[in-house]
Amino acid sequence: MLIASPISDFWNDQLVAHDRQWLFLVLLGLLLSFGFIRLSTRLMRSPRVPWWPGSIVSDGGVHVHHLVFGIVLMILAGTISFAGFATSPIYEICAFAFGVGIGLTIDEFALWLYLDDVYWSERGRSSVDAAVLAVAFLGLVLIGVRPFDVSGDNVGAVIASVVSVGATIVFSLICFAKERLWHGAVGFFIFPLAVYGACRVGKPDSPWAKRYYGERNPEKQAKADQRFRPGRRTDRIKDWLRDAIGGSTETEYLEKIEREG
Repeated sequence: MLIASPISDFWNDQLVAHDRQWLFLVLLGLLLSFGFIRLSTRLMRSPRVPWWPGSIVSDGGVHVHHLVFGIVLMILAGTISFAGFATSPIYEICAFAFGVGIGLTIDEFALWLYLDDVYWSERGRSSVDAAVLAVAFLGLVLIGVRPFDVSGDNVGAVIASVVSVGATIVFSLICFAKERLWHGAVGFFIFPLAVYGACRVGKPDSPWAKRYYGERNPEKQAKADQRFRPGRRTDRIKDWLRDAIGGSTETEYLEKIEREG
């Protein structure tokens, strides 16, 4: 009873009262499925847990990735809800199932980005980055932060809103071009962050650097190389967080097993 009451109050007062219960269930499904599948894949490759079930491989050698189940789950949940068949609690179940599908699919973001099974490689860490960005996006929407709000009772207010939206999009796109993904993604919701990221130097291999640095602006290129030099502390912290969430790369993991063995 002591636990049920706060949960009930949170559900009714914070979620249902603001029509955010479905988005909460999507976010919950994403977190649980991503957490479970990451734990599962880490146990699959661990020699300490030989009894944990492995990947699904057909007799013909076809590897069925878990993003397939995620896509199918999203298709089913979305179709049921969009077709109007879903009424409470089926609609809530669909929202949770859709979130589970997102988690399973985004965990293999690197696969559908590079069209290669790079799950445990350095490039595979982009799946962890994508999952964190997705959680941050849904979390910000859940607490009521709006990326765009075009409103106004007169022409001047509408124009100001449109200009604001346009500026947000432009500054966020500049952040993406500079490969400052966090600034660009969160900047859709928090405009000053997009401005900050757009004004900072881009990564040396980013599309922005290739267009505006290099021979055109060697000083800027040198600044970018120094700012994003290999082994910098920020990258070490990011890699530590990626390892903590998604596990280390295959090379690092095998080296660790060899040291411990």
